[in-house]
Amino acid sequence: MPAGPEKVVLHPLVLLSVVDHYSRVAKDTKKRVVGVLLGELYKGTVDVTNSFALPFEEDDHDPSIWFLDHSYLEQMYKMFKKVNAREKIVGWYSTGPKLREADLDINELIRQFCDHPVLVICEVQPKEVGLPFTAYHSVDEVRTDGTEKAKKVFNSLPTQVGQTEAEEIGVEHLLRDVKDATLSSLAGDVSSKLLALKGLQSRLAEISEYLGLVIDGKLPVNHDIINLVQEIFNLLPNMNVESLSKSLAVKSNDMMHVIYIASLVRSILALHKLIDNKEQRLWQEREAAKKEKEKAEEKAKKEKDSKEAKDGGSGKEGEAAKDGSSKGAEAIGKK
Repeated sequence: MPAGPEKVVLHPLVLLSVVDHYSRVAKDTKKRVVGVLLGELYKGTVDVTNSFALPFEEDDHDPSIWFLDHSYLEQMYKMFKKVNAREKIVGWYSTGPKLREADLDINELIRQFCDHPVLVICEVQPKEVGLPFTAYHSVDEVRTDGTEKAKKVFNSLPTQVGQTEAEEIGVEHLLRDVKDATLSSLAGDVSSKLLALKGLQSRLAEISEYLGLVIDGKLPVNHDIINLVQEIFNLLPNMNVESLSKSLAVKSNDMMHVIYIASLVRSILALHKLIDNKEQRLWQEREAAKKEKEKAEEKAKKEKDSKEAKDGGSGKEGEAAKDGSSKGAEAIGKK
């Protein structure tokens, strides 16, 4: 019997398909959508490469009442198997956003098609920073005191996003329309660091809340979680070591030195650009004044030429009239 899943690797195509399914069926509602995950299980790693949607309905008032189309599932799986025989049913997805009462029953139904189905809950509208999906695997829980019978419960699994070379190229083309190309790489890095710090803060707050509930006796002590928390504290550096604090100080000073030099260079470039703009503006003003002066001189010259031409024309007309009158007088005298 093959070992159960230990890690889930989800491809971007699956996330896009889930979001498309939700947008077409349950957008702006409180309903969730359900579908089947296709992929491979190899050495404990579930590689989810594809998916398809399922007709699913459930009663809002009674979560135990739900409907899933088995015949549709079988027909779709046969068609997908003809396209790619390597992709097998490895589990199912839901848009949650959290686990519900009927999830164990649906998981047992999917178990008819695979031995170790995984449940991936995708949050189409995530409110926290981090991966927008979580993976679970059902196991038999047995109480050590023997007070209860064994029952199925969901255990969370580590998740990550994996992609092939072709998927990486496609995702980059899609993100070109999503990312703001006007932002510099520095602004993108700062925003990424800020998101990472917000995610770390939310995780630390979650750990603090859990430990507080354990101390108050509201939750039982889980030694696995306590061991993981202890590992986190063991990974923290000892800031009291002189060599570490000195190294951090030197690193910080080096980074500040680079930032200081960059600020000086930026200021010098800004001043240089300001001077260039001022010189260019003065040059443009001089050129404009020169053109205005040339236009004024040309206009004055034209006015002078036209005035001289007018004066010359009126003189010639006067002489012609004088000659005409003298000739008339001579003709009268002869008579």
